This record gives sequence, C-alpha cells and structure tokens, in this order.
Amino acid sequence: MKNFTEELGINGHLTIIKKMSTGEEEVLLDDSNIIVSGMGVGLSYLFSASGSNNVLDYQIQKFQIGVSGPPEGGVTSAINELSGSLTSVDEYGTGSNLALFEGTQIVGNGQATGRIFAEIPASKITRINESSVRYTLVVDEEAANDLTRGGQPASINEIGMFMKNPTGNAQDRPILVCYRTFSDIIKTNDFSLIFRWTINF
Repeated sequence: MKNFTEELGINGHLTIIKKMSTGEEEVLLDDSNIIVSGMGVGLSYLFSASGSNNVLDYQIQKFQIGVSGPPEGGVTSAINELSGSLTSVDEYGTGSNLALFEGTQIVGNGQATGRIFAEIPASKITRINESSVRYTLVVDEEAANDLTRGGQPASINEIGMFMKNPTGNAQDRPILVCYRTFSDIIKTNDFSLIFRWTINF
C-alpha cells in the first residue's frame, strides 16, 4: 500500500506549537510526517466501492496522542497504531474541550477494541486549495496533563490521525492514515498544544 499512496502523491506536514496561558507561542516542530499504509487501505475501499457508501466515512476525522513513540523498529509506513496511545477519557482530560470517542480501531488485518480517540471538529478542518487540507488539533490547557506510566511521569511524543470509518461499519472503526513522533513534551495546565497538520492529496 505504500506504493499506492506514493503514486497518488499524498504527503503531509506537521507544525507543533506550544501556546502558553500568557499567549506566548513557541514552535516545537515544523517538519514532514509519515503517510502510513492505512491511507492506501482506506482509499482502496473507496476506489473499489467495497467499503462505506458514505463519502464522509473517508474523511480524516479523529486523532490520538501517545507516550511511547517512536515504535519499536523505527517509524515506517507499515505502522498501523500508536506505540502508546492514551488509554482513557481521564488521560485525555475530563475537563478539556476535546470530544472523545471510544470504539474499535482497524489494526493490520484485525481490530482492537476499547480505543479512545479525539474528534476533529469540522470547524478545525480547512481546505487550503484544491489538493491540500489543514487540520488544527488543539490539546487544550486542561487536556493530557500529568500523565504517568508505571508510576513515572510520561511525556507526549507521538500523534496520529485517522480516517473515520472506511469499512462502513455501523459504529465507526477508524484506521490510522498519518503519524509523527516528536521530542518528549511533559504536558501541564500551563500551556496548550496546537498541531497544524496539512495533508496534500
């Protein structure tokens, strides 16, 4: 599927901004991302008319953040899940503005249940031109704070965006379509994180 997405010329770029409660901003990352094989899988359902009949199900509409990137063996287009996605509504932050979805994720040739996703509001999806779409993902001041793993502080260091429901299941079954690791960020309520992710089709 890697060649399929390469032939279509799909690529992406991610900018991560740390925005302090005072309004000051710092760019933490400004670089390309990995378009993973799930993009090819999702689009193959669309082009072969073997998946959902609703074009909205092929939208990139959910995201996850995680604390265990990069994956073992390195980052390649073959990855289909985050190494350590946040595992509960509490970790994403019950006081945050994130709209959360718990459901099943398409993982390789199988499925994984009980996964938590944050929804990307339609107001945060902007068409830049005929072939580029920008997604603005906001992890606000009340989200993903003071994370731990094994009793130790955990850093946010990976993010992925997901196609909504390419198989057309009765309940959304998202599939990972793009991914990026980055330097460790210990998230606190002193700042929000803004991920500006542009996908060029």
